[in-house]
Amino acid sequence: MKKLFVILSVVGLLSLYSANAYAQDSIPAAPAATEEVAVANAETDVAGEPMHQILKKQYMDGGVAWMSPILLCLVLGLAIVIERIIYLNLATTNTKKLLSKVEEALNTNGVAAAKEICRDTRGPVASIFYQGLERYDEGVDVVEKSVVSYGSVQMGQLETGLSWISLFIALAPMLGFLGTVVGMIAAFDSIQAAGDISPTIVASGMKVALLTTVAGLIVAIILQIFYNYLINKIESLVLSMEDSSITLLDILAKYNRK
Repeated sequence: MKKLFVILSVVGLLSLYSANAYAQDSIPAAPAATEEVAVANAETDVAGEPMHQILKKQYMDGGVAWMSPILLCLVLGLAIVIERIIYLNLATTNTKKLLSKVEEALNTNGVAAAKEICRDTRGPVASIFYQGLERYDEGVDVVEKSVVSYGSVQMGQLETGLSWISLFIALAPMLGFLGTVVGMIAAFDSIQAAGDISPTIVASGMKVALLTTVAGLIVAIILQIFYNYLINKIESLVLSMEDSSITLLDILAKYNRK
C-alpha cells in the first residue's frame, strides 16, 4: 500500500510539473507554426522508412535483453506451427475413397488386398485400417479393440507439439510484462538518481516497459491464431478417423457374414 501511494504521488507530481511548464510557457504564433512544420516533416521521414528498419529500431529501443526472449518464443512457436501444418495436411486423407477401395478389395481379393491398399495409402486413417485388418483373423471384436487402441496412438501423434505452442502463448506476454516491471523500476531509479521528476528522465524506462508489453502481446496473438487453427484441424481429423473406423467395422462384419 505504501509503495502504491509513492507511485501515485510521483505520477501526480509529474502531472503538476507538466501543467506548470505548459502554463508558464507562452508560445508565439510563428514558432508554433514552425514547430508544426517540423513535426510534419518528422512524421514524413518516419513514414518513409522501410518497415524492417522501423521494427529494428523498436527492437533496439525495447532492449535486446528483453526483446530477444520474446522473439525466440515467436521463432520457436512458428517453427512448430509450420511443422504441424505440414504434418496435418499430409495426414489428411479422402476417407470415403479409401473405404470404397478397401471394400472393393475385400469383396474381390480378400483381406490381403485390402491391407495392401492401406499400406500404400498415407495418413493415420489408413494406418488404423491396416492395424484392424491385421487382426481380422482373431475376430471382429479384436479388430474393434485394435482400432480403438491404435486410434488413440494416432491422436496423440496429431497433438504432438501443441503443448509447446501453448507454453509460448503464455510465456510471451509474461516476458513482456516482466520487461514492463523492469522498465518501471529503471524509471524510478532514474528519478532517484537525478533527484528530479522530469518526464525526459523517465522516458527511456517507460519506453522499454511499453515496447516489451506490446511485443509480448503481438507474439501471443499470432501464435494463438495458429494454435486455434491446428486444434480445429486435429478435431476434424479425429472425427474423420472415428467415423471411418465405425464404417470399416461394418464392412468387416458384412464380409465376415459372407
